[in-house]
Amino acid sequence: MKKIIGVRREDKNIWERRVPIIPKHVKELKEKHNIETVLQSFKTRAFSDAEYIEAGGTIKEDLDECPIVFAVKEIPIKLLKPNRTYIEFSHTIKGQPYNMPMLQKLIDLKCTLIDYECIKDDKGRRKVFFGNYAGLAGMIDTFHGMGKRYTALGYETPFNKIKPAYEYADVDDAKKQIAELKSEFEKNEIPDELCPLVIGFAGYGNVSQGAQEVFDLLPHKEISPEELLNQKEYENNILYKVVFKEEHMAAPIDSQMKFVLQDYYDYPEKYKSNFEQYLKKLSVLVNAIYWDERYPRFVTKDFIKRNINELKLQVIGDITCDIDGAIEFTSKATESDNPAYVYNPDTDDITDGYEGKGVVDIAVDNLPTELPKDSSVSFSTSLLPFVPGIVNADLNKSFDDCGYPDEIKRAVILYKGELTPDFKYLQENLDNL
Repeated sequence: MKKIIGVRREDKNIWERRVPIIPKHVKELKEKHNIETVLQSFKTRAFSDAEYIEAGGTIKEDLDECPIVFAVKEIPIKLLKPNRTYIEFSHTIKGQPYNMPMLQKLIDLKCTLIDYECIKDDKGRRKVFFGNYAGLAGMIDTFHGMGKRYTALGYETPFNKIKPAYEYADVDDAKKQIAELKSEFEKNEIPDELCPLVIGFAGYGNVSQGAQEVFDLLPHKEISPEELLNQKEYENNILYKVVFKEEHMAAPIDSQMKFVLQDYYDYPEKYKSNFEQYLKKLSVLVNAIYWDERYPRFVTKDFIKRNINELKLQVIGDITCDIDGAIEFTSKATESDNPAYVYNPDTDDITDGYEGKGVVDIAVDNLPTELPKDSSVSFSTSLLPFVPGIVNADLNKSFDDCGYPDEIKRAVILYKGELTPDFKYLQENLDNL
């Protein structure tokens, strides 16, 4: 039986240039596993059609011969075909209303849906992700945004020389140019009025680690959240870094209770935000932590309104970008060439750009595509070990017996048009259509 997979072009927005499987791995799948790859032509893809052809792939508009189709973003409803297996970031597992029609269509077409976000090991650790590159690009954009914001406030800083992530050739190019600014910071070029310049990181996972990798290129000192609260002396030729964990973000409502991480995960309704005390000390917040509506927000509109006149906080790099989420005034996602808006607490409005009263919010929701080649290589490398298992599964058998690797089985949202046991909860969202 011929083994063949399809890779569709990414056309959800003009910035999307990533690909789930790179040419090197197309060649490996063919030579080692006898798996053929058909790809739709895509002029702006991080790797050219010619590179795929040289690797043994086939460029073809029609993917009808492919029972399995890989994509990065969601595939438009009108392009879905019956009895296919689709692998993508489906953005459905939180019951996102805007993608429930797509999920229902996949059910109607008896399709199988596998979501990269849910490919995890037996300890719940994600195995296939762009996360590190979201952090890398997000921190570059945050540095760029700091330069723009401080200029708008009348301060010239070395951050002005940092470009948006998408304007660099690759990660190495960005890192090299940012590292070259080290001497400018060491020459006391941060205005005294901005000092101490404290950047807080919400979270410590892959996204946060990527952001910190860029941040650490500049002269800095890391202090604990507790040290931040008691900071009396500072230097004006370095940046200060603070990494916040869940225990700093929330506290038990019952003051007699202690913070217990697993309890917080399991019963978030027992906790309230504990973050405002730290926010008052921050110049910039990089939001790189998972959040859903069960948990207390990290930054509320009310906090900004109460503290705006004495607030140091000028920029939030909302890498996580949950709309109306952990950062309450993240009210829309932005594009790479227009990444920021200012939230004005007096009017409860946002204005695109970096000028005006309030706090700048940088909320690009597809950051890894600003570093498309690097992020595609990393993603494809993490995905490759699972591709043969996906292709060799026998969908004529039951879900339990089809032969998917355990990591993939955890990520199957639909199996031949039916919600799998772990995702039955989505039926309630589908019923609300």
